Amino acid sequence: MADRAGDSPPSPLPASGPSRCRGGGLGLTVEPLLFLSMMALALQAPLSTQYIFHRVSEQLGFSGNRSRGCNSSAGPEAQLEQAVEVMTSHWNLYINLGGFAVGLFSATLLGPWSDRVGRRPILILPGIGLTMQAAIYLIVMYQKLPVSYFLIGRLLSGLLGDFNTILAGCFSYIADISDKESRTFRVAVLEACLGIAGMFGSVIGGQWSKAQGYVNPFWLVLALNLATVAYAFAFVPESVTQKGPSKLFTTEHYRSVYRLYTRGQEAVCRHRLCLFALSLFVVVTVHFGVKDILILFELSSPLCWQSDLIGYGSAVEHLTYLSSLLGLKAMQVCLQDSWIAEIGLLSNMAGLVTFSVAATSSVMFTGYGVRFLAMATTPVIRSKLSKLADVTEQVLKYSKHKMFYCLVTPDGQRLFVFCKSDIALIRRLIVNSSRSMSVENVGRILREKVTSILSHLQHQAE
Repeated sequence: MADRAGDSPPSPLPASGPSRCRGGGLGLTVEPLLFLSMMALALQAPLSTQYIFHRVSEQLGFSGNRSRGCNSSAGPEAQLEQAVEVMTSHWNLYINLGGFAVGLFSATLLGPWSDRVGRRPILILPGIGLTMQAAIYLIVMYQKLPVSYFLIGRLLSGLLGDFNTILAGCFSYIADISDKESRTFRVAVLEACLGIAGMFGSVIGGQWSKAQGYVNPFWLVLALNLATVAYAFAFVPESVTQKGPSKLFTTEHYRSVYRLYTRGQEAVCRHRLCLFALSLFVVVTVHFGVKDILILFELSSPLCWQSDLIGYGSAVEHLTYLSSLLGLKAMQVCLQDSWIAEIGLLSNMAGLVTFSVAATSSVMFTGYGVRFLAMATTPVIRSKLSKLADVTEQVLKYSKHKMFYCLVTPDGQRLFVFCKSDIALIRRLIVNSSRSMSVENVGRILREKVTSILSHLQHQAE
């Protein structure tokens, strides 16, 4: 991580850059941590939306469809049901937007900061925030406080990094400790943890809330978050073995993100980088932003699902993590990555269209099944982003002190994409190694190298 311009020169780094515990071992490290955290998230998201729906129904005097039978809302009842849906969606938006705004600030600081101080802090701090959020949710449920108090827990969780920082920290940890031969398998295991934990959490939460209401399952959410913190503190060794002092609150983190998209590359690379980042933003926003909407749709007529069916639907939704991963591997045998991304988009669109006309449970589950390749698009886009970053890293080979982050938030109605490369430090090392050269000459040489590499890659593709 680059130091701020104007600060005193940092202590010299070794020629190989910050030390990482690399190896080809396949022992468990952050996989159980990600499993526990994802299971807590899969439990919490549907339960909180259902709880808000029923609290708003009580507030507006809507008795619900279960006592009268589905499809029986008409006239004032239909308008009242629509008002409940609108207010519930608004509260979800306010809560998620508040968490996103705070998380956008905190994750941008915590991610680069971990490059110097280590990965363990960004695995422990977000777990503490999620634990505090679950505790506040439980207080609101026990005391029947207004649902607006959910926002306090959401803000605290976002302030400490939220689940997106845990996700990024786990993938960065695996990149630190694995070599090229084992990294693909280790990343695949993390992806599988997301899908399997999501399915378990959804089914358990649906069945439990149907039998005992919303409060008791939230105790499991609290316990899982506490277990995440305890596991990270006791069983996850530090992957960054050579630490250094680093300022957490500095504008250099934000400037480095800006430089990544505006400097150090040819215009064609910058444009592609921006387009792929925008594509990732749109795809993941649609995929995860629709989750809360689907729960509201399932709670209302004509479906009127209970908690157990909502849990099954959410479990099938999380199954797309596994089915998309398997489908991606199978399609790579005969198709280019761009075609795989298109197929993933078509799968997502077909599922959403099926949802829009679903009037029965069978059609609704068919929509979930049609989306079995919906998550195949995002790894393709991330791969293209990584390749664009690799072009810059090949040119800036004078330093191995670099990092590339792609952080995607798997939470309803919010997304954060963060990419960082320590261009400032690399530039300083180049200038120090060749003091007779001006910064303009170094920039010209770098541009020439980028053009040469791009031409070589294009020639190989042809």
